[in-house]
Amino acid sequence: MYTPRMSTPDRLIEATRELLWERGYVGTSPKAIQQHAGAGQGSMYHHFAGKSDLALTAIRRTADEMRETAGRVLDAPGSAYERISGYLLRERDVLRGCPLGRLTMDPEVVASDALRAPVDETITWLRERLAAIVREGLDRGEFAPCIVPDDIAASIVATVQGGYVLARASGSTDAFDAGVRGLLTLLGPPIEPVLHI
Repeated sequence: MYTPRMSTPDRLIEATRELLWERGYVGTSPKAIQQHAGAGQGSMYHHFAGKSDLALTAIRRTADEMRETAGRVLDAPGSAYERISGYLLRERDVLRGCPLGRLTMDPEVVASDALRAPVDETITWLRERLAAIVREGLDRGEFAPCIVPDDIAASIVATVQGGYVLARASGSTDAFDAGVRGLLTLLGPPIEPVLHI
């Protein structure tokens, strides 16, 4: 998001973030970045070594923002189920997809250890944070004892990322919403058996 007082480097970073989300790394040219940011070629190369350097800065900023947003929900008060539910149900631009998840489909990002690192680190952080919350829930008896925290964390991330793909393919958020509802139903607290006398 641009502001009138934003510096040229920040405008370039924000433009790159937007274009990476829209077009991916391969589809984002230095010229498009400069036009989007309202900056000249000299400005871009004065502040950044090139497209890769600027993209890495933009990806890191997106990763930091995503961690902060997820962290606010996951660190909120409430039961483990409520926090996971809050994460799954939080407001998202579902049809636009995930700005980091999208980069996993980009061959140049996947081939570059440097560009891929912030994506992998963020997904790993999210899985570990979710697994810790599931462990808390298990300790409190919120979940069925057979639940494996790391598996559930991977399922949550896969549901969100896969939900984006399904939503984008159909042009509707219905599939994303259905996936979230299904996962929350499966994660629901264990039901105490009814004893008939």
